[in-house]
Amino acid sequence: MSNVHLFAPYLQRWNVKVAGDPFTTHTSDLLPVRLTGGQEGLPAMIKITHDPDERIGGQVLQWWAGGGAALVYACDEDTGALLMERAIGPRHLLRMAVEDEDDAATRSICHTIGQLHARRSSAPLEKLLPLAHFFRSLAPMAQQKGGLMAECAMVADALLSAPREQVILHGDAHHSNILDFGGRGWLAIDPKCVIGERYYDYANVLCNPDLKTCTDPVRFARQLEIVIDAAGLERQRLLRWVMAQAALSAAWFMEDGQCTKAEKQLAVARLAQLALG
Repeated sequence: MSNVHLFAPYLQRWNVKVAGDPFTTHTSDLLPVRLTGGQEGLPAMIKITHDPDERIGGQVLQWWAGGGAALVYACDEDTGALLMERAIGPRHLLRMAVEDEDDAATRSICHTIGQLHARRSSAPLEKLLPLAHFFRSLAPMAQQKGGLMAECAMVADALLSAPREQVILHGDAHHSNILDFGGRGWLAIDPKCVIGERYYDYANVLCNPDLKTCTDPVRFARQLEIVIDAAGLERQRLLRWVMAQAALSAAWFMEDGQCTKAEKQLAVARLAQLALG
């Protein structure tokens, strides 16, 4: 658990009040707070990270300026620490997806992704990674494993070599990175620092390894059609992106020795492959 004293300089600088216990993720230290002054009582979060990619992700959050994402109220330019909007709504998309509200959860995610991908008047950010950089783990694992993994790697290469509709991506737009912000609706948190074809973000709706039903063929077929309808995507191209993204996720799990989770992702890739015919 994070030490609250770590946040002392930011509590003073931004004149906010502690509203909960600090906690730690694998990249960041976070502290729930409440705003004071003209925005008295509004829930917020201080996020401190030492990860360079997370810092760029913070810049992406600022660039979105609350359009489909949590607002950034303040940022320390030297350290990358953020004071950002905090979700306190009771709904959770992952819970909805397994409690007979899967269709609504999928549509909500697609709506949020669409907001993130909308054109901005401000200049595009620099220092973003190309999507191909994201996929650098796939080819070595595909060469080692062969089979479906190798087929997915070939599909990924073809997609990455001829990208369409490139946008600043969220990069990890799954059910637990889009939260209930009450009156502001469903908003994204924790973007990565990546630019590429917009289809990639939508593939996560179908590939989310935290969703126990992601390998259910009936669920897959139904949610596939909902994503296509909600986002205006080409069916065949989305299926190829699902193959690519699921195999990439499997490669990451294999690197971490999590073979069961890797097999689950490859099962999703197989569903996409079968749907392609």
